[in-house]
Amino acid sequence: MSIRSSLAAASALALVFAGAALAQTTPAEPAASPAEAPPPAPAPPVATPPSEWRTVPPENLMIIDTTKGRVLVELAPEIAPLHVERIRLLARANVYDGLKWHRVIDYFMAQTGDPLGTGDGQSAWPDLKAEFTFRRGPDLPFTPVATPAGAVVGFVHALPVQSQPDALMAQTGDQKVHGWGLYCPGVAGMARDDNPDSANSQFFIMRQPYPSLDKRYTVWGVAVAGLDVVRALNAGTDASGMVAQPDVMTRVRIASDLPEAERPVVQVLDTASPRFRDLAGQMRTARGADFSVCDITLPVQVSGAPAPSV
Repeated sequence: MSIRSSLAAASALALVFAGAALAQTTPAEPAASPAEAPPPAPAPPVATPPSEWRTVPPENLMIIDTTKGRVLVELAPEIAPLHVERIRLLARANVYDGLKWHRVIDYFMAQTGDPLGTGDGQSAWPDLKAEFTFRRGPDLPFTPVATPAGAVVGFVHALPVQSQPDALMAQTGDQKVHGWGLYCPGVAGMARDDNPDSANSQFFIMRQPYPSLDKRYTVWGVAVAGLDVVRALNAGTDASGMVAQPDVMTRVRIASDLPEAERPVVQVLDTASPRFRDLAGQMRTARGADFSVCDITLPVQVSGAPAPSV
């Protein structure tokens, strides 16, 4: 027997004798009835860790089914409310169904939304006033990832944006500052002619970054899934980008207009999460002086109704 077990046995024996002596000299007390027994202490609450994922609201999810696959676009009503309202209206009126991706340029963008399929058509609704910039206030969710001189760059939901610094909010009448969407891969913009207020129904989705478009064409959303589909669309073979055998948008819908069983569910990495901060930090370190917000690709999870076969 070890020293530890010998001491334990001796201690137990001493407690037995001490208990017997106490029982002989102390009157026994009646046992407490179950009703008098103190209630058990409540279990401490279990903290639920915050989710790293943000679910795209169905009213802000545009589903574009094409002959090459499905593209899921998150609309940005805080950035371009008039254009998002128009996109929803055209989708709900089935205007986009069957329209061609008539102009596609490698290392640039893919354009569609023309009822004529030539680049010269538009919908029956009036043209829109440009929304090249927006006003960003402290109540708009915004995650900065870089602070170049006199500016701040980051994300509003899944959309890359640039803005004036927060410090300027105290100096403006509406307590807000100017911001604008950045034309990174997947960003959706509205086509127009030379008149800034001539956007109507045609739109484009970026295949690659193209910063010279910033603040010149209205940004209204970003493809959170399906960028590979956009890049796979048949491209034009000359400088005009007009496609001889264009792919087609077979069906375009807003997710909230579909029965729940037919809706895809899209979750995007929350830019307010620690995981996103780590991702952005790793990319800044890897890219060094060449870092751009366009280098960050947000992880996405898509579940629910699958895309139809094409």
